[in-house]
Amino acid sequence: MYKRILANDGIEADGKTALEVAGFTVDTNKVEQADLAKALQQYEVIVVRSATKVRKDLIDACPHLRIIARGGVGMDNIDVDYARSRNVTVINTPKASSRAVAELAIGHMFALARMLQQSNFQMRAEGADFNALKKNYSSGSQLLGKTLGIIGFGRIGQELAKIALGLGMKVIAADPMIQTAELKFEIGSHSFSLSVPTDTLENLLIRSDFVSLHVPSSQKPLLGREEFGKMKKGACVINTARGGTVDETALLEALESGQLGGAGLDAFLNEPNPSIEILRHPKISVTPHIGGSTREAQAAIGKELAEKIIAQYA
Repeated sequence: MYKRILANDGIEADGKTALEVAGFTVDTNKVEQADLAKALQQYEVIVVRSATKVRKDLIDACPHLRIIARGGVGMDNIDVDYARSRNVTVINTPKASSRAVAELAIGHMFALARMLQQSNFQMRAEGADFNALKKNYSSGSQLLGKTLGIIGFGRIGQELAKIALGLGMKVIAADPMIQTAELKFEIGSHSFSLSVPTDTLENLLIRSDFVSLHVPSSQKPLLGREEFGKMKKGACVINTARGGTVDETALLEALESGQLGGAGLDAFLNEPNPSIEILRHPKISVTPHIGGSTREAQAAIGKELAEKIIAQYA
């Protein structure tokens, strides 16, 4: 059993190799949730993504469990506090996927600014009138000069700020835990840093053309009817964080009334079965919760997992 790892939701090849070189046995055969309590009797470490749940009952049933490792940032599927109270180490990989999530958020902004989600769909329709569509979609806007409000200014929020500033956007950030962030830039052989102070959430909402969420799950939506009412008319909301941080009913109302100009969503309530109204709304750009899912991010996640697991045995 010693140094045996069950990578139940998989692990990238380089990470697996690094663990094996360090003397670990890594099994990647998927065990169904109902069978995990029995299977984990043979392991000290479980590696999960978002699919596998590690709750109190499973932790109690596995006295040999030493580490729960989450490949990714959010740990909603793990009873973290309880695990730590039982001396089980819980780790995640906040560094590895930050850039990937930030780039996807920017991608949704471009889609909304130039109405790409609508034109992509309509140009493929049988009998599409090219000239009519050209007229319809010639009234988009540029991101240059627009104000981006970033709610949650941790690793992902700071990566997004760096990209946005590079595009010529103005950035406002709100985070109750951070007063000022030092952003480090490397452009070719040049490097420099920029200090970005945070502001209040209310000022952010009032001033922003785009508002992007980068926060953990919350008990209630962070953005709802009241918050949408404070935003600029025609502003857009981006959620590549967690389902439930945006009130989807209030979002649809704000889009229909014209208070909001659009939304870019990578996270939804009721995943993997999001609201059909949300998915089909012409002012919403959607992706299936793929924020941290790039080849580069997955490779980095595997390496970060390996480093952190190995460090626990040092």
